[in-house]
Formats: sequence, C-alpha cells, structure tokens
Amino acid sequence: MWPERPVYERLKDMSDITPVKPFDYVIFGASGDLTMRKLLPAFYHRFRTGEVPGTARIIGVARSALERSAFQQRTREALESFVGDAYHDPETVTQFLELVHYVSLDAADETADWSGLSALLEDGRVRVFYFATAPKLYRKVCATLDARGLITPESRVVLEKPIGIDLRTAQDINEGVGRFFSEENIFRIDHYLGKETVQGVMALRFANPVLENAWSAEHISSVQITAAEVVGVEKRAAYYDTTGALRDMVQNHLLQVLSLVAMERPASLDADAVRDAKVAVLHALRPLTGAAVGENTVRAQYQAGEVKGEAVPGYLDELGHASTTETYAAVQAEIDTPRWKGVPFYLRTGKRLAEKVSEIVITFRPPEAGRSSGADLFPSPPRANLLVIRVQPDEGVTWRFNAKDPADDGFDLRCATMDVHFERQFRQRYPDAYERLLLDAVRGNPILFIRRDEVEAAWRWIEPILEGWGRQDVPMCGYPAGGHGPKEADDLLARHGDAWYSGAA
Repeated sequence: MWPERPVYERLKDMSDITPVKPFDYVIFGASGDLTMRKLLPAFYHRFRTGEVPGTARIIGVARSALERSAFQQRTREALESFVGDAYHDPETVTQFLELVHYVSLDAADETADWSGLSALLEDGRVRVFYFATAPKLYRKVCATLDARGLITPESRVVLEKPIGIDLRTAQDINEGVGRFFSEENIFRIDHYLGKETVQGVMALRFANPVLENAWSAEHISSVQITAAEVVGVEKRAAYYDTTGALRDMVQNHLLQVLSLVAMERPASLDADAVRDAKVAVLHALRPLTGAAVGENTVRAQYQAGEVKGEAVPGYLDELGHASTTETYAAVQAEIDTPRWKGVPFYLRTGKRLAEKVSEIVITFRPPEAGRSSGADLFPSPPRANLLVIRVQPDEGVTWRFNAKDPADDGFDLRCATMDVHFERQFRQRYPDAYERLLLDAVRGNPILFIRRDEVEAAWRWIEPILEGWGRQDVPMCGYPAGGHGPKEADDLLARHGDAWYSGAA
C-alpha cells in the first residue's frame, strides 16, 4: 500500500520548492467561473506549498459592486468546493485570503475610475494582468492600462483562449495586444499544456530510446487524440453557440497535443526551441479544403438521452432555437513529413458523451506475415501494440502487448496490459494545470504558452474546415447524450480499417 496523500506530501523534500518573488496578479473577469473554479484554487495550492509568498497580491477585477470582504467570502466558498478535503486547511485558507483583494471596475469603460486598482499595485514588482474576459476586450483593456500608466517593464499579460474566432480576428488581437506588450511578455494560455501528462509526452518520447526509435510511420499505423466530456453546454449555451467544438477544443487544445506528439526532437528544452518544433508540425499539416473537408471531418450535435442514469435534454432544447453549431467534432489529419507519411491522426472532441476522458492512443503496426518477425510463428496472429497516454483523469500510461495465453497448452497469444498510474507511482498529488501556468507567467517562463505564430498557423489550418461547414458541405449529424458519439465518426475510421479506442484490452 502507498501512503495517503497528506502523508506522502508532507514527506516531500520542501527544499525543492523555490518561492517566486512577490508579485501583483490582476485578474480581469474575476467574478466568473474560471476564476472561482480554477485560478483561485491553483493559487491556494501554491501558497500552501510555499511557492506563493505571503506578500503577494491577487487582485480580482470585475463590474460587480462587491466589497473586498464579500469577494474574500466567495473565494473561501470556492476553496471549500474545489479544493480536496485532504488539502483544505482552515488556518491556511484564512492566511491565503489576506492576499486576495477586489476592485469594482468596468475594464471596458475607458472613462472609469482606475485609481482603486492603481493604489494596490506596487512599483518594482512583477505585475501580471490575466484576461479572463471576452477576447474582443483584450486590445481595449491593454490600451487603457497603457493610458493609465499601469504597464511597467516588469508587466506581463496572460490571454485566455480563444484567441479570436478565425485567422483575421486572431491577427487583430495579436497586433492590438502587441502594441502595448512585447511578444516575450505576452502569455497565451492553453491549460492543456500545463497538464503534467501532456508535458510528459516529451519525456516519454525523447528519454526512452525504445519508443523514440519506433516513433515514426515505419512502426506506427495511427494516432488518436480524444477530449471527451460528460457535461453539456448548460449555462454557457449562449457563448458556446457562437464558438462550437472545432473552435473551442480542436483549434487549440487538440492541435497543441498533436504538435507535441508529432514534433521532431527540439534542439534544446529552451522555450523557443520547443515552440519552433511544434509550429513546424502545424505548418506541415496537409490542408483540408474543398471535397477533403467532407471526406475527413464529422460534425454533430447531442440529442436528448441519458447520462449516468439521468435524463438530459438535447442541445437544441437547451438552446431554445435552431442552430448549426456543433457540439462534437472529429477530424482526420495527416502530416506531410517523412516521419509521418501516410499515418492518420484522428482528433475528436464532444460534449454529453459517456465518460470524461482525455487521452492519446498510439497504435503500432503488428508484425507482418512473410517478414522475419513473429507473425508466422504463432497459431493466432499478434494484435497491434497500443500505447495509451491518459491525460485525465487518472493520469498515466497503459501498454498493450502480446503474451502467451497461459490457458493454452500451445502457443496461442493473448493481450496483456501494463498500467502505470503516475500519482501512485510518484506518490504525490498531480497538480491542476493552472498551478504551474499561473506562476510560470510570474517567472517569465514561456515554454508552456503559445507563441503568436502557433496561434495563427493553427487558425490557417482550421479555417477552411470552418468555411466548408459554414457552406453546409458537411451534414450535421446527431448522437444521443450519454453515448460515444455519432456513427459517422466511427465510419470515418472504419474506411481505413481503424476504430476508436474504447478502453478495452
């Protein structure tokens, strides 16, 4: 048995923790769900472990007319809801709340009184402005920060996705923010890159010669990248209907994961070396235009069904009107490089599916008959080896391989699996993605953030698909809530003799 979390966390060598320097962290849109569910709990965890100093300031900014004490109470309630019982210590929470401040301010109003915010900011500190607001406000807020003299040489800005809704709007945002902040001080956040298992893809590949030597079309037949959700659009229906699954998940999260899986070995682990390798993959994606959009993509909306024993309405029922916005997207991509020639990369994401899971599935080619391999040795043909990288939940790796069937007196084969659960293996809590990302912005470390050319390269590839869907070149399919997605997505893979991974050995 391995120790309970509180025990093994206390056993960690605290000398490994280096506190960041005192900072002022301003969160625009602080009354929203992201701040309460993710950002404030992330800061709390890093305060609890000693990385956030007691002299730091976390300043929430929103239009709501709240006193500081009321915002602190909301923060307390958020920590009670979203911090596990093993880590929720009332005394530590009280100490953390001393860092939390609030300013009532309409950041979109250029005539508003910014003196309350200005009074809380201390010269000489790292100053981070986090935009948890609508992207259309990014440039306007930056311009007002500049006009009020609040941008210092130690200032950074963190931009939440989506960076635009297409290439043109992404370029407008990049150029608008870039007027006031240099590229090295712009941190475009994609929380998938903050997930330990996603970062671990590089270690898995480049630190293990067995895998690195087999990481190519010669040995790999396909790659699947999945981000499935059980929840529907719920209170975000109005926002989601202007976005859809392709913009919300594929353009950023899934393409970022694809670029890490497919990139060439970077020259170093310096931020720009890694991001150069990633953007090279995005540039090498074969464009999907014209008829290729219909042949290689699927879009769908969830219909009424049952999720975990509970009846739920369909997307259009929740929305209250007709819509051509997809809640499910599947795309077959190919990368035109020698390493990946002919290997399909299947991307899929959807809401109201049977389970919440994000994973990468690498399918290796089985031994071929007639070659000097084991294919002809055994009465039952070997099955393809699978490497499954679980991003969430239960972060870890599963390896499926062929073994002799112990129930057979001959040499029939049977699939066996080896599972590594990282939290158990390393005996420590796996942090939420935002924990590292929030403090990397303070440190000025951009390796897990997205560079401007990455954002624009991803939009260039996605935009023809959006245009094809806008012309209704691809029919809108349906799938029952609580299922595994539309049949058309299964057919997309079946044409190549593939099938979506279901978790079965």
